[in-house]
Amino acid sequence: MTTPFGRLLAAGFVLFGLAARAQVVVPPTPGRAPDPATNALPKPMAQPAKSAPYGPGMKINISADGSKYVRLMTAVQFWSRYTDNNTGTVNGTEEPVSSQVDFGIRRARLLLVSQLNSRFVIVTQLGINSQSTISGGGPGEATGPGKKATFYMHDAMLDYKVNKYLSIGGGLHAYNGISRQSSFAAFSLITLDVPGTQWPVLDAIDQTGRGVGLFGHGRVGKFDYRLSVNDAFKNNTTSTPATLTTGVAQFNPRARGKVYQGYFAWEFLEKEANLVPFPVGTYLGSKRVFNLGTGFLYYANGLYVRDQALPTALPASAWALPYRQQDLSVFAADVFFDTPVDTVQRTAFTFYGAFYKYNMGSNLVRYAGNLNPGYGSAALRGNAVPVVGTGTAQTLQTGFLLPQRLLGPKARLQPYASYTHGHYEGLRRENGSIQDVHLFDGGVNVLLDGHQAKITLNYRARPDFTNVNDVRYRPEVTMQMQAIL
Repeated sequence: MTTPFGRLLAAGFVLFGLAARAQVVVPPTPGRAPDPATNALPKPMAQPAKSAPYGPGMKINISADGSKYVRLMTAVQFWSRYTDNNTGTVNGTEEPVSSQVDFGIRRARLLLVSQLNSRFVIVTQLGINSQSTISGGGPGEATGPGKKATFYMHDAMLDYKVNKYLSIGGGLHAYNGISRQSSFAAFSLITLDVPGTQWPVLDAIDQTGRGVGLFGHGRVGKFDYRLSVNDAFKNNTTSTPATLTTGVAQFNPRARGKVYQGYFAWEFLEKEANLVPFPVGTYLGSKRVFNLGTGFLYYANGLYVRDQALPTALPASAWALPYRQQDLSVFAADVFFDTPVDTVQRTAFTFYGAFYKYNMGSNLVRYAGNLNPGYGSAALRGNAVPVVGTGTAQTLQTGFLLPQRLLGPKARLQPYASYTHGHYEGLRRENGSIQDVHLFDGGVNVLLDGHQAKITLNYRARPDFTNVNDVRYRPEVTMQMQAIL
């Protein structure tokens, strides 16, 4: 009988024999040895012939499936400008200056759009406006020195989608009335800048066109809407009934009511995205949009006026003087048309027009100049013009995107023109007639990479209202460099 050790030894010899039979010996190939492998670097990937569309910014996924994310965008507008100043303008050393060349940052932004889920969105925007070497851009900063401009919160809002027809939210937001341009996307404008007529209460009872409160917005079919109710910001003026000009209203520093706003649009052609409250200025031929809109703003007792001349002896408290409170209301209607013209040449046409009716108290007129080069607090320093007031205003803007390849395979040209007209009760000549405001702009956008990288050259014929009985037009030439990432 074979022992267990014998059987194990026999099995080992069998396995060894099978392994030896399975092994195949390959003889060496006759001839010279093969050449060594080349040490060439890998070829670079082919670059696209043109820049890919940028879309809505850089996306950072928070969840593995991408349902939770943060989108980040940063943008800057830099201005280089020649200005023929309004009469009486002084410079930073308080010396008279008739004209000047200056530089400034018109806007700098950091925008974050965060989605927690398909219903809940957070919009946060920070930045600065209108920083020059004499002004930091914020309210009360007109007297300089312009260093360390305030980097402040523009938007901080929460938005919850109730259903496909309605979203509600709150915070510091730009879901405004009164027109499409009251919540404009500043980096997609067809013109150099907005006319100012779209923001009648700018930095008086709001913060750079934003309010703190609740809002609702959405779309039903072709009907797009937005409504909001906000707390009015405390007015930063120091006026009292004693400092008022007789018969001229001002924002009421004692008013602390609610501001009601709304804007409604009918979208006849393609629908626009409405995730954030900033409408596009021009689509550069990528959409066919035709919208009619209307909007409003209402603030009870938002203004006050003293009708009688000051008495010889003032009371101990200026608020003991007689005055009247007046409601503030604004109505607007507008039209926006943007369409490709020749799809082969990629030409496009854009038109925007708006009408405003302001009820802003007795004879109120507000003056403003974008990135004002004048020093001090005088209302008509530098490049300031009347922008809103009790009365009416109209704005017209139009532009045409020229055929591609005029400047090579990538750069595009988009000439444009803009006209603003104002008819305000507070601008009267000595004979009592109203002196109308006429403001003309013309220029061209040099689109190096769409709105993501462009240069704008703008000429403005600006009325100088220092003497309302003798309005003279002064030139202003601006070059803007813009980039968005």
